[in-house]
Amino acid sequence: MTKPAPTRIVVTGGHLDPALAVMEELGRRGRFQFHWIGHRFSMRGEKAESVEFRTISKLGIPFYELQTGKFYKAGWREWLRIPGGLLQALLILLRVRPRLVVSFGGYLAAPVVLAAFLLGIPSVTHEQTAIFGWANRFISLFARKVFLSWESSRAYFPKRKSVLTGNPIRQEIFERRTNRFRFREPLPVIYITGGKQGSHLINEVVRSSLSKFLEKYNLIHQTGSSATFQDYAKLTLLRSQLPKRLREHYIVQEYFGLEEIGAVYAAATLVVGRAGANTITELAALGKPAVLIPISWASRREQFRNAQILSEKGAAVVLSEEGLSARVLLAAIEAVLKDWNRYKKAAASLRSLVNRRAAAKIATEVLSLIS
Repeated sequence: MTKPAPTRIVVTGGHLDPALAVMEELGRRGRFQFHWIGHRFSMRGEKAESVEFRTISKLGIPFYELQTGKFYKAGWREWLRIPGGLLQALLILLRVRPRLVVSFGGYLAAPVVLAAFLLGIPSVTHEQTAIFGWANRFISLFARKVFLSWESSRAYFPKRKSVLTGNPIRQEIFERRTNRFRFREPLPVIYITGGKQGSHLINEVVRSSLSKFLEKYNLIHQTGSSATFQDYAKLTLLRSQLPKRLREHYIVQEYFGLEEIGAVYAAATLVVGRAGANTITELAALGKPAVLIPISWASRREQFRNAQILSEKGAAVVLSEEGLSARVLLAAIEAVLKDWNRYKKAAASLRSLVNRRAAAKIATEVLSLIS
């Protein structure tokens, strides 16, 4: 007797980690064939392939690159990209013929969900932020369900469609799969990250005074892989020029994958990074104190709102991009470590805000729609 063909699902959007968590949960419950629509390159005009493309390709999931414009961006060049993106999305969906589209927000997901609606294919979407993204506000007009990470964003979406699920978390962040991130000298370990694409601003601040950081701390530094800025190459060269003792205090890498990220977090005393929804959720789930530098140009200052979730509980210091320097960052790190017990206790209390079953809840909703 032949087995039925696996159910085809298209996954799209700007948030890789929660998508992977949901796909993994669905894979445990049935036979699915996932297809991914996303960005092949880190940024428009970049030559470096995105972490999204490399991760999805490594998993053997078909990847379709989509090029479209941001409908909330001014400028005729940007707007002209939008019809092309919709046509491209229609052609991809006609080729794949999925039972469902699962969106994880971002401007790239908007034409995919609209195309699915025009073709009569149901869709759902997930909102990560504490407020809302413009793309998800648009997507919510066509999606059957809107999954929310935070109660505060419920006011921005149709009540009959909204389901509070939490933000799906990769289980790998709780697992130490390698001993690589152990240092000889017992200094505090600072994990510096700018998200998957890295942060050129943070990388430059660290590079400007790398020796000063390494005199006091062991650093694990995720730079991103931008070919434009070449931060990883610059910092790797600088590391090679350091005295041997300081070199041993510094691990620098473009990106830490699923096999390493749990060990990175386990080693870290403190995290320095942006304030994207994934970062905030993972810090809360792990009870890690942080120094956060929200992206100032993010839509509706959403990263500042995300950062407030931690800072208002006393678990993080928030710094502005404006005037950021090595001196300012070092002072913030030192302030947290001087009052370590208070920050650690506050960070630990945040675990109760995170639903570690979020991926399972979304998977259950997806299965109910398919059936």
